[in-house]
Amino acid sequence: MLKNFTAAPHRVMFFGGAIQSLAVMLWWTLELASRYGIVGQPVSWTVAPSAAHVYLMIYSLLPFFMFGFLMTTFPRWMAGKEIPSKRYVPAFGLMFLGAVGFYVGLIFSATILLAAVACALAGWGIALYALVRVLLDTRPGDKRHPIVLSIALAMGWCGLASYLGWLLSDEYAFLNFSIQNGLWFFLMPLFASVAHRMIPFFTSNALSQPNVPRPFWPWWTMLAASLAHGLLAFAGATQCLWLVDAPLAAAALYLSYLWGFRRSLGNPLLAVLHVGFAWMGIAMLLYAVQSFMLFSSHGAASIWGFAPLHALTIGCYATLMIGMGTRVTLGHSGLPFNIDTSIKLMFAGMQLVALVRVLADVLPLQSGYVWYLVSALGWLACFSPWVLRYLPAYWRPRADGQPG
Repeated sequence: MLKNFTAAPHRVMFFGGAIQSLAVMLWWTLELASRYGIVGQPVSWTVAPSAAHVYLMIYSLLPFFMFGFLMTTFPRWMAGKEIPSKRYVPAFGLMFLGAVGFYVGLIFSATILLAAVACALAGWGIALYALVRVLLDTRPGDKRHPIVLSIALAMGWCGLASYLGWLLSDEYAFLNFSIQNGLWFFLMPLFASVAHRMIPFFTSNALSQPNVPRPFWPWWTMLAASLAHGLLAFAGATQCLWLVDAPLAAAALYLSYLWGFRRSLGNPLLAVLHVGFAWMGIAMLLYAVQSFMLFSSHGAASIWGFAPLHALTIGCYATLMIGMGTRVTLGHSGLPFNIDTSIKLMFAGMQLVALVRVLADVLPLQSGYVWYLVSALGWLACFSPWVLRYLPAYWRPRADGQPG
């Protein structure tokens, strides 16, 4: 079983991501339920729960899936050699040890917390090195997407290091940089680049549409706007974000239209990618309106709270993570590219989770915190069947008898 488990990078990394997809939200559900007096008394953690939540979602869940996906695709994109297990196994081991240690540190000791983040940082560095080696060791060609993705992952490493700096110094600037960096220099460029590289390709194959357009100017617009958003947010100039968020939203929505969003809905496995990407345009439109309202009221009022953030992270990032993770799991386990009703319901349920969490901040709801808890429970209800269905595929032999 161990030989099967370590036979390919997606196996170990997706295993870590699957475990974390439940663990991060189980912890957050406990925190919300105890904070609002629904279950027991508020728990005393070693760091502020909001700071822990940010870390877990940005630096301890999504990276497992993204490294697993990119370690699988980088060699194929650039006709390079497969990444050896001597690189991805230690990377996974350190990252997973860091993930487990973080929960232990939250309960018992800030020292354990420090060690856990340091482990994750070391594992991330090894994983990044493995990808950069593929980039450097392959022959020249169109490497725009791999280069941008490598830079995004390097920025993610810097954001993780900044979080460690915050734990060591308690200086808010480190935490602020870690958050803004994680959202706008790491995750947004990463998901925008993967979508730009892969959604037209998958659409062309699934719909027998040979020439799905993939213009580069919207991608460059999204990257530049994301960088500008992060810099403005770090500087506290939230009333100016609409100047960059509106172009980002327009570029993303234009690509959704260009790639045939409506046609994709007839193919469930393809539709989840298109729906996830559409949330990017919606989320950035919400960000733009929110910022413009601050601008027009001279910073005197704020609307919608974290609604745009959760439209982006749950609606876009989590949905794309599910879509990419499912495709790779099926394709590299020798399983047919089809999904049953339970998984279709899971995909649809995640859209409802995103909508509930967004509306909890948009609408003037009584006891709004209840809807925060409902969305957390909805996440668990959606991810649990996915994990139960696909987790065994990571330690079993391929169904078609092929290696990997």
